[in-house]
Amino acid sequence: MPTVVGVYGVSGCGKTFLLDQLKQTMDPDLFSFCDGSEMIGNFLPGGLKEFQGMKDEEQPMYRQRAIDAIGSSALGSKKVGIVAGHAMLWSEEEEKALPVYTQNDLNVFTHILYVDVPSDIVAQRRLDDPGKGRPVLTATQLDDWKNEEKSLLQRLSREHGILLSTLQHPIQLGKVTTLLDNFRIYCRHYNLSLAKEELRQGLKVDGRIVLAMDADKTLAAEDTGMLFWSAASKKWPSVAAEDTLKTLFGGPLGYSYTAFRQAALLYEEIANDQDFEEMCQEVASQVSMYPDIISLLHFMAEQGHVDIVIITSGLGRVWEKVLESEGLSEAVTLIGGGRISVAFVITAAVKAQLVDYMRSHRERYIWAFGDSPLDVPMLQKADRAVVIVGDELTRSRTMDAALKTAVTDHGLRAFQVVLPSTALPRPGLRVARLTERSFIFDILDHQWPNAGPQLVTATDTSATKLLATPMRNSAVAGPELREAHRRAGHHLATTYVADILGLEQPEIQHVLGRETRGYQLRHEKKTTIVALMRGGEPMAFGVNDAFPHAMFVHAKDPQDVKMHHLEGQLTLILVDSVINTGKSIVEFIGYIRNHIYATIHIVVVAGVVQAKCVTGDDGGSLIRQLTSFARVHIVALRLSETSFVGSRQTDTGNRLFNTTHLA
Repeated sequence: MPTVVGVYGVSGCGKTFLLDQLKQTMDPDLFSFCDGSEMIGNFLPGGLKEFQGMKDEEQPMYRQRAIDAIGSSALGSKKVGIVAGHAMLWSEEEEKALPVYTQNDLNVFTHILYVDVPSDIVAQRRLDDPGKGRPVLTATQLDDWKNEEKSLLQRLSREHGILLSTLQHPIQLGKVTTLLDNFRIYCRHYNLSLAKEELRQGLKVDGRIVLAMDADKTLAAEDTGMLFWSAASKKWPSVAAEDTLKTLFGGPLGYSYTAFRQAALLYEEIANDQDFEEMCQEVASQVSMYPDIISLLHFMAEQGHVDIVIITSGLGRVWEKVLESEGLSEAVTLIGGGRISVAFVITAAVKAQLVDYMRSHRERYIWAFGDSPLDVPMLQKADRAVVIVGDELTRSRTMDAALKTAVTDHGLRAFQVVLPSTALPRPGLRVARLTERSFIFDILDHQWPNAGPQLVTATDTSATKLLATPMRNSAVAGPELREAHRRAGHHLATTYVADILGLEQPEIQHVLGRETRGYQLRHEKKTTIVALMRGGEPMAFGVNDAFPHAMFVHAKDPQDVKMHHLEGQLTLILVDSVINTGKSIVEFIGYIRNHIYATIHIVVVAGVVQAKCVTGDDGGSLIRQLTSFARVHIVALRLSETSFVGSRQTDTGNRLFNTTHLA
């Protein structure tokens, strides 16, 4: 089917002038231009004047002949036809705009560009050009005409699969030529080839396993497209509607390739590059990824044989910003849609084809994650399927039926992961937890990583020498010693732990009365500090001073740490005053990773660590025993060659609480 673009707008908006500019700019071997009225005149001896003198019921035949000839010419020449014309004309008799399009127009046109110029400007142009014989219309009448025509074209274009884009005043010629070039080369096959190339460049050479994940309502509860148009309707209420996407995808086009192309055009016309970028940043700031997903992605990012691919029909630029804020942008390959400038759109079929490509041509084992019927084809193509089930009020209402069909008719076998855990699961699917060790073990093909902890020490710094002096001084005990431990905990937290975990910038009230940005630990509210009793408590309080929004828990034994202490959290900070053999730390980490949360980032903070525990000839008993645990950091104020199996006056716990006489 040839590409034929209709250029519409009320008389006097500048369609003919735009066509003249395009003729001088576009390659004549690729594009042909004509005025619809002139083409109609070619079929009559008396030309256009004869046509205009005809009765209304006689005119459609010649309009049909003209558009058919344009379509045939485009087909024969293999050029893109660009035609200026009208969908409606003003009737002086009825004092309103009346339709003049024909069914043949709808059959031939593949795209429509609507030239939208303010009515007061058009009214003046019409007055300044009396030679055209146009009736004098007020700006109000032109508004009525324009609004009727735009509404009509939106309905007709979606009913007949025609892509519609509005050109806002002032018309930018470069933007128009970019659109026309895009219309010329774009098709489903080209769209898929671009997405495949983007994917190919992002995959690791030695990757064997791929996590292929949807984004909106899979990585987070939010739908970025809905958020975008909600924000746009507030910022530009005259041109943006909150239900833009709902109206589009709920209409005749459904979730088709054409519908997603239309969505890309809507994003293109709603804002210039700078405004679009700012709006994407605003939307990204409203997105909160599920903690379990964040933890899983960070954990998998450290595995050399695992690729993470986000394939989203939503706004790729928003998700770029969200992933960047979570420190995941370098670890994830993002294949997402957006504006025309993104170059491709992601449909349900494209998602499935990309997964099939990774399985068939790149020989990857695919775990697919999705939440809606758009993801079902992708889930069916994957080796393993995981359905993310959100809150009942926001999750897809049609997914149950889609899953039932996929399971019953196509043999889909899938897990479901309920996020948050308080939501009701969907019927018929086994429930799994992303934080379970067995689930992670399955993803990694039963090959648990041997990463081991990363050790950070501050032994030789001047700050450590000052902070450690009262902690080592036998004359210091009780409240004074506890305060020394507290200061050490605060120092380790602000100087080292903050660097390991990163910072975020919340809004704060400046002392001068204006709003500004401050700093706090990244995901501080999703951090749990566990004081290993009783010696770890004073230092843990110092850590908590640095991170005041973190949860604080006391634990004597590993079993004192419960599921509700870590559910929905991203970071666990274990604090002890002294690590001698490391036995207690190993027991805590092992219990938490094996029984509660397999992927949570764990940071151990200690005042002093016995050197042989981490650097002995055998590799250090603590380090050796933790080799199977990834995402573990140990932060120590200092290493010491001294063994700390204390008793009576030398036991740190007794010194902290003045109980040496009871030992």
